[in-house]
Amino acid sequence: MNRFRVLPLGALVVLFAVLSAPAAEPTSLELVQTIMLKGKAGNLDHLALDPKRERLLVANKTNNTLDIVDLKAGKLLQQITGQGGIQGIAYAADLDRIFVGLGSGGYCNVFNAGDYKLLKTIKFKDDADNVRYNPRNGMAYVAHAEKELGVIDGKTYALKTNIKLPGTAEAFQIEKDRPRLYLNIPTPSEVAVIDTDKNEITHHFPVKMAGGAHPLALDEGNHRIFVGCRKEPMLVVLDSETGKEITGVSIPGNVDDLFYDAKRKLLYASCGEGYLVVIRQVDPNKYEVSAKVPTAKEARTSLFVPDTSKLYLAVPRQQGKEGPEIRVYQVKP
Repeated sequence: MNRFRVLPLGALVVLFAVLSAPAAEPTSLELVQTIMLKGKAGNLDHLALDPKRERLLVANKTNNTLDIVDLKAGKLLQQITGQGGIQGIAYAADLDRIFVGLGSGGYCNVFNAGDYKLLKTIKFKDDADNVRYNPRNGMAYVAHAEKELGVIDGKTYALKTNIKLPGTAEAFQIEKDRPRLYLNIPTPSEVAVIDTDKNEITHHFPVKMAGGAHPLALDEGNHRIFVGCRKEPMLVVLDSETGKEITGVSIPGNVDDLFYDAKRKLLYASCGEGYLVVIRQVDPNKYEVSAKVPTAKEARTSLFVPDTSKLYLAVPRQQGKEGPEIRVYQVKP
């Protein structure tokens, strides 16, 4: 009995085309530009974007300056001095204002984004850190050392309230379409869920797979919270509706920023151990590391911009260099 079958010519052509077609290009981070800053050796902190002027706002923490980078020209444009222990930055597009959290003294400075004139200084008790602006309600949120989250009216600068927290806050993110804010608290290890209409905590989601939670990102479409942990370095995935821990993925140490790319179903984590890590979302319940890009020690803060598919990494001053730098990566394809 003949077990072999001769395929018609047309089928052979199709089969050959399938077998010879190039494999899909894997997603990669390509270093396309390096922009030099000025300052001493030491950590840089968080970044924000002014898309209207194509300017990157950098917390040059060791230098105590707010650095303004012209992305079109690819150079440092200006350094605003006197920003002691600068940490968090938020740009409010509808108000054209910049909100800056200072670790020294607990101040939040508000600047005009056009001329960088200081408009207002709001005083907290100590150590103002991460800052976020919510265009949905016009409020700016400032985490500070007294286990509180300050809520500031972006237009009037009035301090509306301080939301009491169960522990000192790290990173937090705000949903776009619902009045919900998710905030990392390392001790006790949890994500606090805050109703931004009522300014109160509605849920406490324990994080048990790993500790030392710092950055946080959201996949609103699939109801997922991503938490970057430093104690047993790991990305922990939670269900944003129930708080259930879904899974965990090991990552390099000292993670400080984390972003979800909804278009490509990818996460980008900047880790101070010296890597940018790309994590693929296979499905909402399954994740895998797809790339580890070597960077530099303590290069742990970054910013991903979905509109341009660019990732900006803050790199502290390296030996032999004149100052710190911003490395610009293009996400491909």
